[in-house]
Amino acid sequence: MATYFLRRILLMIPTFLGSTILVFTILQMAPGGPIEQIMLQLQMGDAMGAEGGGGASGDITGGSSLPPEALKELERFYGFDKPIYQRYLSWLGIWPREIRHRNLTLQKAQTFIEKRVGKRDGKIWKVDIHLVDETTLKVFEKNGLPSDVWYACIEEIKDDGSLDAVVFQKEFSGILTGNLGKSYTFLQPVTEVMKPRFKISLFFGLTGIFLSYLVCIPLGIKKALNHGSIFDFGSSVIIFIAYSIPGWALGGVLLVLFGGGSFFDIFPLGGFRSPSEIWETLTPMQKVIDQIHHMILPIIAWSIA
Repeated sequence: MATYFLRRILLMIPTFLGSTILVFTILQMAPGGPIEQIMLQLQMGDAMGAEGGGGASGDITGGSSLPPEALKELERFYGFDKPIYQRYLSWLGIWPREIRHRNLTLQKAQTFIEKRVGKRDGKIWKVDIHLVDETTLKVFEKNGLPSDVWYACIEEIKDDGSLDAVVFQKEFSGILTGNLGKSYTFLQPVTEVMKPRFKISLFFGLTGIFLSYLVCIPLGIKKALNHGSIFDFGSSVIIFIAYSIPGWALGGVLLVLFGGGSFFDIFPLGGFRSPSEIWETLTPMQKVIDQIHHMILPIIAWSIA
């Protein structure tokens, strides 16, 4: 028994690595990342300007590209300039992310620069950056002690001998820390985006599980009592077909069939209830009926899948 448990525990390691690498790879390859969204916004802004008689200006050609400097800043802000393994470890939460970047330039032969990095305790926060050697920068607080909050690194050594550098902070945030970062779409912490949706998802999940067991337990008993019968074979085929259909795909089919798509306009296309202007005019019983009406298709899709 101990060997079995040990084997199962050890099996968790490659399973965890495989599943997280797969999810991370899909997220990295999926279109619609933050930079693509900014490009799309620029294209939309340029199209609106053209309709109104305006046009694109500056370095943004046709509203579809960014200046190299801006693109570099965005890649650094979102961590896309880091090696893929480092981005994966940061996504897990076991490698620190670089945040709050502050750019600076040291002229040739300059070994020290003072940099304002923000505010602390209501006062301006400044640090001193020293060039320790040709490739190393070190950050000191104004009291002369090395900073344990701010870090610095050289980004580029120019032909004239000057240095482009950046000061930044570090934080651990990832799926293992519970800090899921910010949503690219909503520009809010992911946990804040999830909160108002969590109750509804939990409700649908628990209801779907309850209905699944309500059907599956009697069905399993009947299949056992009629083992090898046509009913047993037919129900097994239906069950395997249902297992093979993802919930989102089944939900789409149900919407087309019964949500006013191509066939029957019976159920609403979305929402947990009717819009506020309608909801406020309903009686308590009508509100219950309205919510049940909105819940039927999602619960069917969830329960079957």
